[in-house]
Amino acid sequence: MRDGGTLDGVRAQALFDAQLVSRHLDLAARWLRSFGEGYYTIGSSGHEGNAAVALAVRPTDPALLHYRSGGFYCARASQAAAARDGAGSGPDGGRLVHQVGIAERVAQAMRGQESSGGAGLAGSDTDDPEGPSDALLSAARDVLRGVVASADEPVAGGRHKVFGNSALSIVPTTSTIASHLPRAVGLGFAIERQRRRVDARTSARRPAAGPGRARTDAESPWPADAIVLCSFGDASVNHATAVAAFNTAGWCDHSGLRIPVLFVCEDNGLGISVRSPEGWVANTLRAKPGIRYFAADGCDPVEAYDVAVEAAAWVRRHRRPAVLHLSTVRLMGHAGADAEVAYRTAAEIARDLERDPVVATARVLVEAGLVTPEEVIARYDEIGWQIRKVAEEVIGEPKLDNAADIVAPLAPRRPVRVARAITEAANRAAGPGAAARAAAFDGKLPENAGPLTLAQTINAALADGLIEYPQMTVFGEDVAAKGGVYGVTKGLRERFGASRVFDTLLDETSILGLGLGAGLGGMLPVPEIQYLAYLHNAEDQLRGEAATMQFFSRGAYRNPMVVRIAGLAYQEGFGGHFHNDNSLAVLRDIPGLVLAVPARADDAAPMLRTCLASAAVDGSVCVFLEPIALYHTRDLYVEGDGEWLAPYVGPGGWSASHVPIGRARVYGVGSAEDITIITFGNGVRMSLRAAARLAEEEIGTRVVDLRWLAPLPVADIIREASATGRVLVVDETRRSGGVGEGVVAALVDAGFVGSARRIAAIDTFIPLGPAAQRVLVSEEAITQGARTLLAR
Repeated sequence: MRDGGTLDGVRAQALFDAQLVSRHLDLAARWLRSFGEGYYTIGSSGHEGNAAVALAVRPTDPALLHYRSGGFYCARASQAAAARDGAGSGPDGGRLVHQVGIAERVAQAMRGQESSGGAGLAGSDTDDPEGPSDALLSAARDVLRGVVASADEPVAGGRHKVFGNSALSIVPTTSTIASHLPRAVGLGFAIERQRRRVDARTSARRPAAGPGRARTDAESPWPADAIVLCSFGDASVNHATAVAAFNTAGWCDHSGLRIPVLFVCEDNGLGISVRSPEGWVANTLRAKPGIRYFAADGCDPVEAYDVAVEAAAWVRRHRRPAVLHLSTVRLMGHAGADAEVAYRTAAEIARDLERDPVVATARVLVEAGLVTPEEVIARYDEIGWQIRKVAEEVIGEPKLDNAADIVAPLAPRRPVRVARAITEAANRAAGPGAAARAAAFDGKLPENAGPLTLAQTINAALADGLIEYPQMTVFGEDVAAKGGVYGVTKGLRERFGASRVFDTLLDETSILGLGLGAGLGGMLPVPEIQYLAYLHNAEDQLRGEAATMQFFSRGAYRNPMVVRIAGLAYQEGFGGHFHNDNSLAVLRDIPGLVLAVPARADDAAPMLRTCLASAAVDGSVCVFLEPIALYHTRDLYVEGDGEWLAPYVGPGGWSASHVPIGRARVYGVGSAEDITIITFGNGVRMSLRAAARLAEEEIGTRVVDLRWLAPLPVADIIREASATGRVLVVDETRRSGGVGEGVVAALVDAGFVGSARRIAAIDTFIPLGPAAQRVLVSEEAITQGARTLLAR
């Protein structure tokens, strides 16, 4: 198409059709909104140059897209269809053909075999143009179904309008602030790590293995030489998640780790109405250490394609991160009723119109003699008519109309399969895998080590998990060389190697992002957040990214993971609000997330096994919250009694000791049943001690350890509360937003008619030193609360 360039006529026409479809999708979305049938109007107009990026990479390269990457989505659909038809997949994979007849006409025109008037974009004459390809129409239908919230929409099923499709290797994301960038880094990390770990035979892609599906080996769902494509807007370069992602990619590159990710910044100079300062984005992206910088005019299809091909080839060859800075324009405002005239001058808007990338591509095709202006207009009108027709058709499609259908893909729970997976793991560990297990533990099996602490038990359970799941990795701050701040992961790196147990940089957003990408890439990640308080600066990686994946893809994609977090209060000698944080509200508020809190050693191992199996079987996102103060606790009632220790259960007892998600544990203290104490974490030990004191007063107590805070064991709560008619909720989290609120609400919802009282921590940050005891729940408060409840 241009001397010195690589874009040929076939790809230029494919590019133009994708751009036209994308443009008309924006127009159709606004038309639908005008009479209340469209619910999403953030468009891609002015950004259609990103279609050139799609043609520069392979349809098997996973892509996480910006909400203005409509051109990319359409081009990828056409490209993938061509690859399935055996016509090539990209610049390094043969001819890309979206319509064979058109391609042949272009080829003829390039050889000078057309008599006159250009090859024609549509057919033999402009009076009867062909419509867009079936692949493009199918992509358009999917997008418009998202716009009208149709339940038939194949990606999110009407739950949200997203660019996503597992058949196109496009991972759905609703990100508006680059929160998907850390995941992209993690996915690049996973692809490269998997490529290095498996040999040529096992790394071959198996047709039955889909992205995120559970597997028994460490196979990646994408080709070994795949790269990750991740697009975002210019305003997002300032967001903490983007900064974290760039920093992590650069840090890994500096450390010698390969991260094959191509970031694509679609820079239109505006964040809604706020301008990006002139030169700021370019200077920011150029300054990222360890990330190669490429730049192109996104409104020039030839330049955009050529530079995208160069950038993608560089990332694929070197397995290192790069950023492609595409200069674009934004047409038709930010979205919906946004009136640009309120913050932009008429001259500015006119200058952007002059750079319209769709017009630019049409101009290139006309100047090359492949089409006439009249054929371009006919093609534009024909595709517009076809898209409007599709828009009219999807209006009448059914909408989601009941809660069960809406939440169905959120977090599938198959407890029978999870239990079966644990039984199968036990059989392998006791049978054919017994020798490997003995070798991993160096002959010192934990079940033969005598009673263990909570920390020691978690360590042994992690080791058994690493043996059972070859795709499992443990990582985080200080977990490898040091073995964790509290020694919970001590010795794991030495036993399983640095590829499976490794230290990361000190950034929680990036740690969780690595986990998200690793899970998506076929691994079973177990990232550690060193302290609960450190989670709060990165919690959107769990809420906005992890928990939404199955919801917005109807289970086509998932990110199985078990996040270990050391937390809660009561540790002595090292405190303050950062290391004694008792804020769990944000975790309990995330739909579908599993939150486990083991209080005792004999619960920790089976609960961790359940979380790992649930992640592998159902793709669950689990948080395993470990009470710091109980890590090394040995005694329950008196010093030296050793009653907080427990022997480790070997494989022969795994099935019998299985703890399903959402089941509580009940202790009976005393001969009578006078009161029920419902608690968790540190509250379990304190409540058992308080119950022993009450037993001396001939007061019998049922102590209920919730164990699972999300989902709450509601059935167990109601049953145990009804057994005595008197309930004391002991909640070590804060009174406002604490766990106790959920327990009391469950009692009210069930119509509990007995007496109930709640003891919780005061609404404050936890101070340093002895002052902490003044704001936290105490054994004395539990004992007195029980007496008061009984006296009513």
